[in-house]
Amino acid sequence: MKIVLNGEPREVRAETLSDLLLECGFTGRVATAVNEDFVPSTLRVAHKLTDGDKVEVVAPMQGG
Repeated sequence: MKIVLNGEPREVRAETLSDLLLECGFTGRVATAVNEDFVPSTLRVAHKLTDGDKVEVVAPMQGG
């Protein structure tokens, strides 16, 4: 399926948001949104993706 991940078009096999994170190598704590709606980590397993979804994945940054 074709989605937009962090502004970049991508072809992915994942059917759920949780699977997408694994497929794309996101590890650790991240925040996720699909079509500008926040998706909490507890709901990612059940959140089905559809063709054309816009997914944002953001990881916390440490700075000094």
